[in-house]
Amino acid sequence: QVQVVESGGGLVHVGGSLRLSCAASGIMSNVYAMGWHRPGPGKQRELVAVIISDDTINYRDSVKGRFTISRVDGKNTVYLEMNSLKLEDTAVYYCQVVLDRPDSPRKVDYWGRGTQVTVSS
Repeated sequence: QVQVVESGGGLVHVGGSLRLSCAASGIMSNVYAMGWHRPGPGKQRELVAVIISDDTINYRDSVKGRFTISRVDGKNTVYLEMNSLKLEDTAVYYCQVVLDRPDSPRKVDYWGRGTQVTVSS
């Protein structure tokens, strides 16, 4: 059974930094991608940052230059280093793990329960 667990959230002042961690266990197939999401204005989750198995990395525009995603190879762990935090970064951050399926071109994803990040003035 795949489990995804986030940690590292907390309360920080504007301009501060936090590092989120995501660890996935119980994985029996290839990890295609790991990423971070947060709810947008419409409460639908929006991509914050993702790292794909070919080392491609994508960020949403609002976090470029401030957030850095990184991966620990072989340990199914991904980090999100968040610097120069703004009030609008306040959110629950969810980790997503996307797996290849050995018998299908379709992929399957798993989510953690999220970790709260609160940025105060």
